Amino acid sequence: MVMAIILFMGAVSGAHLNPAVTLSFTLRGDFPWRRVPGYILVQLIGAALACLFVREVLGGAGHLGATLPGSHIADWKAMLIELVLTLGLVSTILGTASRAQNVGTLSAVAVGGYIVLAGLWSSPISGASMNPARSFAPDLIRGNFAHYWVYLVGPLAGGVLAVGAAWMLRGPGGDAGGLAAAQGRLERVVRAGLESEASASGAPKP
Repeated sequence: MVMAIILFMGAVSGAHLNPAVTLSFTLRGDFPWRRVPGYILVQLIGAALACLFVREVLGGAGHLGATLPGSHIADWKAMLIELVLTLGLVSTILGTASRAQNVGTLSAVAVGGYIVLAGLWSSPISGASMNPARSFAPDLIRGNFAHYWVYLVGPLAGGVLAVGAAWMLRGPGGDAGGLAAAQGRLERVVRAGLESEASASGAPKP
């Protein structure tokens, strides 16, 4: 599903889906800070709506998809697993989005493949969330945030480490490939539309 969303929405908005990815792109210099609050808010709302849909269709089955540490797995161990998983995920995203290694639509395959492989071995340990919004929604609907810190601290820390690794390996961000992957073209389309309207009406360009 993530692969499909990247393929049909990546060029429009960047298809972040994940606060850790949004903040990583921003720290990398590929995404403007002013757009971060709106992106994260929409990510949380989208996750909550999806969780409500699951509840209405399937009831409370599977804890509404909540990500929880595995049996006999301490929270701090699950947090470390989430950190490592997100480090790999964000490194994959940043790596395939750089000017030196922009692989176009194949980046969706790389990200989707990484998520599948990460889930196969780590789901019994931490739930393989790698996404604070994905873990937030079931906890919100169930009213139980007992383990949420694991899925907030781990992914955010992993994202920051991935940005540091990208800087060491490829230097600072802000190149054309990274900007295009992080932001999509939605803002440029909107600005072009406003400028066209302004030109037609004789008003100054925005």
